[in-house]
Amino acid sequence: MTLASYLQAQFTAAQEVEFFFRLLAAGLCGGIIGLERSRRLKEAGLRTHVIVCCTAALMMIISKYAFADLTTADGLSFPGIRGADSARIAAQVVSGVSFLGAGAIFKSGNTIKGLTTAAGIWATSGIGLALGAGMYVLGVAATFVVLFFQMMMHHLPFASESMVSHYLSFTMSADREFRKVFNDYMEKHRIQVTDSDLTYTSDGLVTFNMIVKMPQSLSIYEVDQFLHEHCELKKLSYSNFA
Repeated sequence: MTLASYLQAQFTAAQEVEFFFRLLAAGLCGGIIGLERSRRLKEAGLRTHVIVCCTAALMMIISKYAFADLTTADGLSFPGIRGADSARIAAQVVSGVSFLGAGAIFKSGNTIKGLTTAAGIWATSGIGLALGAGMYVLGVAATFVVLFFQMMMHHLPFASESMVSHYLSFTMSADREFRKVFNDYMEKHRIQVTDSDLTYTSDGLVTFNMIVKMPQSLSIYEVDQFLHEHCELKKLSYSNFA
């Protein structure tokens, strides 16, 4: 009997079905976290979290059970397998998944975007390992704990960053008086400019491109309204970095 056929003989059909259920449970839990990220238009969303969690569960199953052919039925080891470590594969998932997290982090000026998503990917891999190991209660509980904090941090200023970063770009007729009014408005509402540039055109227009940090209590739509009321806008766009 070959080692491969001996390995297959170690698992019953019910055990194979349970392995599939672990992968399915990991995919669902990863999808729950990824859905929240997708609704906030993050780079790593539903598909990424499903794949990470499901693959982590697969790696955990391999790590725990792929070495069943290293011993015979009477407990004797096959030659050449001395020193095998069944935890090695799972250990590499914890550190190896970090490359995905690094790819989700972006820096623009003094603003860093994607840290929460990167941490969520790392947490999702841990959930996948737990489900792959058969720790269903712990894996599902961790899923909802992570989801709870990701959702609540956007609504509780005392539990998250008090400032939210936005990219703001608008084009208007050149007006020196407006710049003073705008500076007074930003100072009054504690708006911080972390990066900016101005572009003047020959037709008398000026384009402001800036990254600003605003208190969570101040909506970007209030800034939109202020700009429409105090200057002759030609173009306006903004996006949330939170």
